[in-house]
Amino acid sequence: MSAQTPAPVTLTGSHVRLEPLGRRHVPDLFQAAGKDEEVFRWLPWRAPQSESELAAIVEGYLANTGCEPFAVVERASGRAVGISCYYDANVREEWVEIGGTWYGRSVWRSAVNTEAKLLLLSHAFEELGMGRVMWKTDHLNERSQNAIKRLGAQYEGTFRRARQRPDGSWRNTVYFSMLAEEWPAAKQRLTERLAAG
Repeated sequence: MSAQTPAPVTLTGSHVRLEPLGRRHVPDLFQAAGKDEEVFRWLPWRAPQSESELAAIVEGYLANTGCEPFAVVERASGRAVGISCYYDANVREEWVEIGGTWYGRSVWRSAVNTEAKLLLLSHAFEELGMGRVMWKTDHLNERSQNAIKRLGAQYEGTFRRARQRPDGSWRNTVYFSMLAEEWPAAKQRLTERLAAG
């Protein structure tokens, strides 16, 4: 099977539904995370102080031709609580990045991120035919690094002085990946973790 470029699709689990991100999600997303400096601490923009500022962030996702963004909708409430994306897919080399991810603080340490990543990884490996999925994050963002490791991803290295933060300081970028042959074991662990609550 040759790899395919990610396209808009809805991915549904028990706890979350990932649907193509749209402007209609802005009010929910602002309620979930607007003005929360900790949510946006390691992202390339400051915490939005209004729905219009968050709308501009959403527009940035939508305008990025290398990005396929999803609104992460909590099924119990029907409300969007975060965003996650596929980035920079390369069908010839069979790889894609998962990134641009953030969630409102109310769903941190819940099933939301685990199931969202389970859905994205399943789709990437089993339907898009990818051989490699990647993540990258700020070297100071230990919460994100730990979450990526819990998925079963492997540390690959650190790209030094990779990006300037909104405050003008420079971040090093930490890279992780998972390969198709590692996916079955990771899928089993993630599925068991979700079932255990």
